[in-house]
Amino acid sequence: MPSVHRPSEIKALSGARAFPPLILVLYHFCEGHGYRGVDQAVCHASAWANFFTCGKWFDLAVGRGYLWVEFFFALSGFILVHVYGSRAWEFWRGKAYVPFIKARLARLYPIHLFTLVSMLYLMWVLNRLSYVGGYASIYHQPYPPMNTWPSFIANLFLVQAWNIFPYLTWNGASWFVSVEFLLCLLFPVYVLLSRGGVWRGLALIGGGFSALVFIAQTSGYGLDVTFHNGIFRGMAGFAVGVGMAMLYRAANEAGADKIPGWVHSAVQGVLLLFFFWATYRTGWSHSPNDMWFVAALYLLIFALAFDRGFLARALAAKVPMKLGEWSYAIYMGQTFWLQFVRYFEQRIYPPGETMILGLRFSDVMWWLEPFLLVLVCVGWGALLAIFIEHPTNGWLRRKFAQRKLQRA
Repeated sequence: MPSVHRPSEIKALSGARAFPPLILVLYHFCEGHGYRGVDQAVCHASAWANFFTCGKWFDLAVGRGYLWVEFFFALSGFILVHVYGSRAWEFWRGKAYVPFIKARLARLYPIHLFTLVSMLYLMWVLNRLSYVGGYASIYHQPYPPMNTWPSFIANLFLVQAWNIFPYLTWNGASWFVSVEFLLCLLFPVYVLLSRGGVWRGLALIGGGFSALVFIAQTSGYGLDVTFHNGIFRGMAGFAVGVGMAMLYRAANEAGADKIPGWVHSAVQGVLLLFFFWATYRTGWSHSPNDMWFVAALYLLIFALAFDRGFLARALAAKVPMKLGEWSYAIYMGQTFWLQFVRYFEQRIYPPGETMILGLRFSDVMWWLEPFLLVLVCVGWGALLAIFIEHPTNGWLRRKFAQRKLQRA
């Protein structure tokens, strides 16, 4: 590839990646273990005055955890066009496509492969323990993780979420990576479309958003579609991100850098209010109302892209930036611990009625367990990022560069 100027990092968006994986860990845990509200049937229909006593502050936010995947699909479209948009024709002339795919695989595949093999190892260990102990493994329960050899092979080739299987497999979270891989293969189409002006950008946003509305209206689960039609969900969200990148480019060309910082702060403040309204005032999740929350996420991505304003400054701080750096590893590493905690609950935990410091064990763990799980997933994600993701990404990129030089 010829040497070209690489756009500078948008720190606010890098820091914004810190929080979605944490919410997703809580969402996946609560989907399998129940939400924290005292009585969901009562609380979801109760008055706003019971916001804290019924756990609404937690449940309504975490119950929409799956929608943060929309954030990542749109962010991918935005960032990839931000970085590669000026080189659209190189993809169609055969100069940029293969190096682009190699670069994306160097970023996505090492963690995917490691977590896939770790799930295989975890299943083997827990099954062996069950044979020795004479009890049923979590993988032999009526609703076990669906781990089969055909799905393992599909995971190796990153096609497991291409409407092939009627269930999530192995590292269920990797359905997102499977769709991302498809989007990388389709990227020349998106990047060619991104060479248009404002009206084409608005058309891409409108088309992508309309497709998501259709999915939310017809799926029966809102936007919570993964192994079935997750590819269309990803393509639509990616299109929105591409369109926003086009509007961002046009805004900068029109002199957006001259807008005072206080204007960015004011806009971000309004969008935060809209975000909280969409979180807490649009009913329970898994409904067509998901689109209010998604709209808030998209608007926040666009507002933060200018890297100015109070929220952008907060997200560019050291802690969010570091968590954002680990975010992919945290997301991909969570399934190992989500399944391992089921073994703890099955074989290690004492009976729920056991008294600890005057409290029942089940009452203590009701709130403690999900937050401990988040801490474990952050620590595990940090280790995966430091010792697997970043070194292998750098090594693969160097190997690809060396081969290119040798061919030259």
